[in-house]
Amino acid sequence: MRPSFFIISISIWSLIMTTDAGATTAERNYKTYCVQCHGLDGRGNGINVTDMSTQPRNHTDAKEMSARTDEELFKVIKEGGQAIKKSVLMPPWSSTLSNEEINDLVKYLHTLCKC
Repeated sequence: MRPSFFIISISIWSLIMTTDAGATTAERNYKTYCVQCHGLDGRGNGINVTDMSTQPRNHTDAKEMSARTDEELFKVIKEGGQAIKKSVLMPPWSSTLSNEEINDLVKYLHTLCKC
């Protein structure tokens, strides 16, 4: 095996593993920080809903989720609902999640809505 082929193979494998790790971390972060309001399945039916005046977003609704750009999703996760003129009940996660983790969460939301 030639050394250049070996290096390319390792690089591709590293990229695949990094992508999988980001998806795993995003799912774990969603289950840690988001399910209380958005629910385990992302339908906006978390345990906090009964005490909320505003219904959390249903992350499985492709039409509803497609109405938001990735930039808006990033901003609302990072800065909270007020940042995009939505509910004050959506907290900012900037002090908890890194920009990379927030980007991974945005990608994870696309898997929930299949959009």
